Amino acid sequence: MVRITKGPEERRQEIVTTARRLFESEGYEKVTMQRIVEEVGIAKGTVFYYFESKEELLKAVVEDIIEQDYTRKQALVAATGGNGLDKIRTIMQLDSMALKYPKILESLHEISNASMHTQLLAVMVNNEAHLYETLISQGCDEGIFQTDHPLECAEFMIAAMQFLTDTGIYPWDESDLMRRVKAFPSLVEAILKAKPGSFQFMVQGRDWDIK
Repeated sequence: MVRITKGPEERRQEIVTTARRLFESEGYEKVTMQRIVEEVGIAKGTVFYYFESKEELLKAVVEDIIEQDYTRKQALVAATGGNGLDKIRTIMQLDSMALKYPKILESLHEISNASMHTQLLAVMVNNEAHLYETLISQGCDEGIFQTDHPLECAEFMIAAMQFLTDTGIYPWDESDLMRRVKAFPSLVEAILKAKPGSFQFMVQGRDWDIK
């Protein structure tokens, strides 16, 4: 059998892709590094060459998910017509990563992964804020929004939605969570000086679906 030699980046991505599939199908805690080695078909030392621990590999997997989600949103924005608000609505109504990859993201709620969890949320906020900045600026040009600080508005919006609804960081009970979520539309409208009710879609058609 001819042995296939792969470049470092291709091999690293193969390991990440395999780990991502196994972590989601079987659960992070149940999957060992040895299992990943066997699944990829490489020497154990090769995995540890790229990732010093399973925790480091988990971080790479979540970063891969974040990057893929961001790329998907960029493509969707590019393909979506309408004004800035229409485009914001389109990407906000996409399925969340937590719904698509529940077992992987739930593993970040373990106490041992708390620091990693916060770091990865910060990466997500930074990525998405720049995408939302573009759409807020478009809305300002269209007269839908009014702000001299589109990036900072985007950062406030994304940080609030990601951090304040993350029960792995804040152990809200259902009423605490719903109170915050229900306030989001009017708060965003105030920040952007948008028409009242224009962001009500944020709490409709979602898991919480507040009326």
